[in-house]
Amino acid sequence: MTSAREPDLVLARNGDQDAFTRLVRPLRPELHAHCYRLLGSTHGADDAIQEAMLRAWRGLSRFEERASLRSWLYTVTTRACLDQLAGRRRRALPVDLGPANTNATPGSSGAEVAWLEPYPHGVPEGVASGPEARYDQREAVELAFVAALQHLPGNQRAALLLVEVLGYSAAEVASMMGTSTASVNSALQRARLAVSTRVPPVSQSRTLRALGDGEVREIVTSYAEALERGDARALVALLTEDVTWSMPPLEDWYAGRDAVMGFAVRVPLSSCGSWRYRRTTANGQPAVAFYLREEEAVVHRAWSVTVLSLRGDRIAGLTSFLGAEHFPPFGLPPVWEPQTEEATT
Repeated sequence: MTSAREPDLVLARNGDQDAFTRLVRPLRPELHAHCYRLLGSTHGADDAIQEAMLRAWRGLSRFEERASLRSWLYTVTTRACLDQLAGRRRRALPVDLGPANTNATPGSSGAEVAWLEPYPHGVPEGVASGPEARYDQREAVELAFVAALQHLPGNQRAALLLVEVLGYSAAEVASMMGTSTASVNSALQRARLAVSTRVPPVSQSRTLRALGDGEVREIVTSYAEALERGDARALVALLTEDVTWSMPPLEDWYAGRDAVMGFAVRVPLSSCGSWRYRRTTANGQPAVAFYLREEEAVVHRAWSVTVLSLRGDRIAGLTSFLGAEHFPPFGLPPVWEPQTEEATT
């Protein structure tokens, strides 16, 4: 618990913004991840964390130290996110909107859909969780988990994250959110049931640990190079029988190896142009940033960030977030730069 004798806290309460920055800087990465889980948007998380820090700065005099500074900041940040959620459509993936496409050619963009966004940041090592936590911090930024959260009302998202990811007790969350313990427990019960039906039984975190870094890198590289070469045989060997492929903001998605390969052979492997790639990570999962040089173009330009979901040593899900706007948060250049490939991890 932060003491009133903490020099930076005293200085910050007296109007020293540099002292306030020093106080909150160590907690910003985990607070940002919390915002992303609640909002399903990296850009939304950026806005929410800025708003939360402004509220915390203005309200620091009301911090009474009955709880830790960290808990107080989570309270402020959660409320900022819930205010942002009010009246907005939930974030979605194509699989949430309708049945899989049986046509090898994708349809139109879902222009009116608020799409889930990939998350470029990792969860800081050593982030403490209380005794109530059921989810590992890394598991809680995985794509399937964050997508499942988007089906919940805001109060249920907040309750689930504060209890099951951060490990606060229901009574503590009730105090943080200005409600009753009974209300928190009720929200938790509904949230647990809804999430359990949408999250795979084995997390990506567990799968990746079992495979090891070397094998994961080999799978990712084999997939990216198969697309780059236009090698359908190599690609199909990497996929599970029930693999899915979605491409927001396109509403269509594909389910099953035959359907996925039918789309792949007709579109990315043969008719799009020339591909280049860089490995990266998103949502704590392996990912590939693809660059496309279309016909008559001179350079390969940012095209998509594709997040891979693995089951064993096969690819069970591909989620390709189309659009150059996804590249800056990952620190990726808008144009493929071959001289940087040696540094790709």
